[in-house]
Amino acid sequence: MLMTRERLEQAEDAALAPYAMRSGHSRGRAFPENEHRYRTAYQRDRDRIIYTTAFRRLEYKTQVFVTYEGDYYRTRLTHTLEGAQIGRTVARSLCANEDLVEAITLAHDLGHPPFGHSGEEALHDLMKDHGGFEHNSHSLRIVDVLEERYPGFRGLNLTWEVREGIIKHVTTYDRADASAFEPERYPSLEAQIVSAADEIAYNNHDLDDGLRSGLLSTSDLAGISLWEEARAAVPGELDDMTRHRIVRRLIGWQVDDLLAETERRIQDLQVTSVDGVRDAPRMLVGFSSEMDAKREELKRFLYKRLYRHYRVVRMAEKARRIVTELFTSYLNMPDQLPRWVQDRADSEGLHQAICDYLAGMTDRYAIEEHAKLFDPQTKV
Repeated sequence: MLMTRERLEQAEDAALAPYAMRSGHSRGRAFPENEHRYRTAYQRDRDRIIYTTAFRRLEYKTQVFVTYEGDYYRTRLTHTLEGAQIGRTVARSLCANEDLVEAITLAHDLGHPPFGHSGEEALHDLMKDHGGFEHNSHSLRIVDVLEERYPGFRGLNLTWEVREGIIKHVTTYDRADASAFEPERYPSLEAQIVSAADEIAYNNHDLDDGLRSGLLSTSDLAGISLWEEARAAVPGELDDMTRHRIVRRLIGWQVDDLLAETERRIQDLQVTSVDGVRDAPRMLVGFSSEMDAKREELKRFLYKRLYRHYRVVRMAEKARRIVTELFTSYLNMPDQLPRWVQDRADSEGLHQAICDYLAGMTDRYAIEEHAKLFDPQTKV
């Protein structure tokens, strides 16, 4: 027996909670297409995202450490995959739509420029008179406009729910203009799961990378509640194996708390439909007040001791200079740009074309391009 799309949609109806999005109930695509015989709408979206150029480039884009700092640190791609794993676990436990969660997670960081938030800040300053730059908005621009793979339309023609989940992605560092996607309403439960899973992933994995790199030490973490509790639960010398066990414990505790608190909110508010999720008086996916306080303490620590570590700040300042100097050089002499970028500038404006080009670069490509333009001994 073949598992057709119709059978998959029937399986969703039987297995998913009433507040979960069914792929058969999607608001659809901007350009009508015949649906696939063996994949649901959200499975098809996920696959389209995976095959994009922008997704492949995430392998060489900064999470915290610029890629040339070492091969063992997280990149945007590994962070995305780790976030998707956490998101699928949460979705499965809440009987939400795993495929929708995965599709949103795989797409939500496509718009990050090289060098992480440093590159984003530089581009935002450079584009301040031309709409600014925000990576969630740029992720949506990538899937709606910049990825050209189909003859009948620009972009990937993703479903409304995946596109909404991209633009309404909200964490400590993310908040975009969602005016075209019912801004007065909350996103789907699946989109809310992605936001929470993303924060769990980057907080704990940045902590792991900070310890691995030596920028953080266990003595730095003294007094941080989550760390102290996890360390007490995993005794022994802090070697690589113990560190892995502690990070797993930290993630597990946060996932457990997230599930329990989200279930409590759903029950207390008697949410029994997708519209009930969207019109609820608060976000349904979230942590208990006790866990939130502990997580905020850890985030403040990471900001002060890791993200503001002098070596990370040096990398960030170097990144800003590279992005700023490339942008300015292209702007002053557009003939340096590849022909296809110049062609795009004719239709979309020079600033936007340069911004799109720069945002698509990997760390490595931006560094090499900078050397070609500014190092007289580097071949152009």
